[in-house]
Amino acid sequence: MSISTEAGRFLTFSLNGEAYALDIFHVTEIIEYRQLTAVPMAPDFVRGVINLRGRAVPVIDLGIRFGQGPTVVGRRTSIIIVHNGDSDIGILVDIVNKVVGFGAADVEPTPSFGTGIQPEFISGMARRENDFIIVLDLERVLSPVDVAELSRPAGSAEPSDESQ
Repeated sequence: MSISTEAGRFLTFSLNGEAYALDIFHVTEIIEYRQLTAVPMAPDFVRGVINLRGRAVPVIDLGIRFGQGPTVVGRRTSIIIVHNGDSDIGILVDIVNKVVGFGAADVEPTPSFGTGIQPEFISGMARRENDFIIVLDLERVLSPVDVAELSRPAGSAEPSDESQ
């Protein structure tokens, strides 16, 4: 599925001065930033976990994930809870903006340069007035390898190649 051929509704947000969007299909809720519990030996982009109705939900920092440094927590910092595969994951963002609709004609293919993040994290560039919104490919931003790493108990060894 390519976003450039699909219309849909997207949640827009800001991170480090850039505008991003996620397909609303993946978003389960948006919560106000709250204190996170640090998790020893977690990947660097995992800022910690929150207790969400009795479940520990990991919260990732997209700023770190995109190589832009940690997100500075401010008055409007939010956590977007997304459902990815079998688990919920929180995404730390500067500001959640609004839900917008994009038609197929509004979205251009991903450029191979100039976005400041890895091109495989982007599913398209949506036109907005005189600018663009970077539409993220959530499955790639939260790749299965990364999600498996989040759910692996701390201190457990990497899978061995000897079993092959």
